[in-house]
Amino acid sequence: MNKILGAIIIPALTIGLLSSCGGGDDKGQGTSSEAKGGIFLGGIARLNEVESFKSLYPISVNDQVSYHLAAQVYEGLVKYNQNDMTLLPGIAYKWELSADNLEYTFHLRSGVKFQDDACFAEGKGRDVKASDFKYCFDQLCSADPANSQFDVTFKDKVEGANASFEASKTSKKGNVSGVKVVNDSTLTIKLTHPIPGFLNILAMPGCYLYAQEAHAKYGAEMRTKTVGTGPFAIETIKEGEVIIMKKNPNYWGVDEHGNKLPYLDGIKWTFIREKKSEILEFKRGNLDMVYRIPVEMFHELMGDLASAKERKSDFNILSSPALNTNYLGFNTQSPHFSKKEVRLAFNHAIDRQKIADFTIQGEGNAAEYGIVPYTETFEKEGYDYKTVGGYKYDPELAKEYMKKAGYPDGKGFPKITLEINSGGGDRNILVAEVVQKMLKEHLNVDVEINTVPFAEHLDNIHTAKVDFFRAGWIADYPDPETFLTLFYGGHVPKSMGEKSYINYTRYVNPRFDSLFLAAGKISDNKERFALLAKAEKMMLEDAPFMPIFYDENFRLEQLNVRNLPENIMNYINLETTYLIPPDKMKKK
Repeated sequence: MNKILGAIIIPALTIGLLSSCGGGDDKGQGTSSEAKGGIFLGGIARLNEVESFKSLYPISVNDQVSYHLAAQVYEGLVKYNQNDMTLLPGIAYKWELSADNLEYTFHLRSGVKFQDDACFAEGKGRDVKASDFKYCFDQLCSADPANSQFDVTFKDKVEGANASFEASKTSKKGNVSGVKVVNDSTLTIKLTHPIPGFLNILAMPGCYLYAQEAHAKYGAEMRTKTVGTGPFAIETIKEGEVIIMKKNPNYWGVDEHGNKLPYLDGIKWTFIREKKSEILEFKRGNLDMVYRIPVEMFHELMGDLASAKERKSDFNILSSPALNTNYLGFNTQSPHFSKKEVRLAFNHAIDRQKIADFTIQGEGNAAEYGIVPYTETFEKEGYDYKTVGGYKYDPELAKEYMKKAGYPDGKGFPKITLEINSGGGDRNILVAEVVQKMLKEHLNVDVEINTVPFAEHLDNIHTAKVDFFRAGWIADYPDPETFLTLFYGGHVPKSMGEKSYINYTRYVNPRFDSLFLAAGKISDNKERFALLAKAEKMMLEDAPFMPIFYDENFRLEQLNVRNLPENIMNYINLETTYLIPPDKMKKK
């Protein structure tokens, strides 16, 4: 659950005067007017990302920055409640599931329009029809170098999806037999087997709706040419610098008071890469929200929370647990890491608690278990973390494993490179340097650290150009399955030259795969979670990765920001966000 930890006051001598209402040097917030229910309409929200986006084409979205941006422009049949990540109706206002739990029937809202764009006649967006979803789902189930979403959405789940994907390799377009148009406002999706969490799949970026006309006109340019139905439309893109989104005047959403959504006039996204500079801009009042506090500034900003709650403050700090695991991955098909004894040695040589306490200084928890972060809800529903186990810090055991692998005291093991991505402050390099030191101290293994831009890093991982790499995985939906899919062998391409979008480690274990697939066919959550836990335990015995820490979400917000809550998946949707004008702050 989202919570406000406290609000911090920053000494004027340190940073100068702040505007608690989000003012400062940047005067681009616009004007506001009060509406029904005490809501304020208008204004420009100013947010920042420390990395550039990779692609905004829905079936290509596979990084957090792209997800943050795309979620404002696109939407699907269903969407998430930003407060608690429960599912809400999206373009579909209702649906039914057949008695055999195999077929969903979705009923679409009337009056939903695509955003105005040059791809339409006279530049005016048209009404959405069920055939538009059919078109997008056929594209989702088509072979395309840009398609990174098929594996985690319809593959092995929707009738005809796999056949469509294979057929598309020899023809221009797939055709998913399990997706049918009943009429302009009704769509059915038939599953291969009952899937309790299928609606979560439909909330993922790969299932977002976009205009057929846009796809026909722009093709590969849909990386930046966006035409959806969401609350905001992109007006300007200067890659690496700024993205301006404007309010979609034809958006269908209306709140409980009858106010049209979105409340904001627009969003300004900047791309300040250094966290210290980003925080400084926030302190100056030029940003309305900042996600993640850099390690080197954590204690300075958090301060004494107990006393902070009792004094006048300049901004809020929000916190929530995160379904986010930071880890180091091995390419298990490379010569260096093909032996599981080497991978186990690396895992037992790392003191994760020390990293959590001193390196990231409380900005996350030691990864005591495996890939699935400890979550009380998961445990109550049957995910047995104690049975799953994890990797204990045991240098002597690590040395024994290295000896079994044929490298006593590290002799004969080559110097290796750990690749990490830049951006987001010093956390990545700090963790890498500690791991480097521990591996040298306990295993006599030499590790060189190579830092590259995030987009290049992702491409290197996907194409197996790196054997040892830093990665992080944020849940696509609140379920252990979304973490364990990282190790499903069905996601591994046949050759090393092909891109592996999901299974970065290229780990293949038929026993794990059988358990993972079997769990996906079980409707009872307790039974399903128990089987998934058994699968994870089996995977951990092979050690295809090194879990390091589980993130804790921290967000800084100006005091005038409303309806932009933190959540376990760092999902952001600004359709109901609003800004209180400075002259109204004292009354609120």
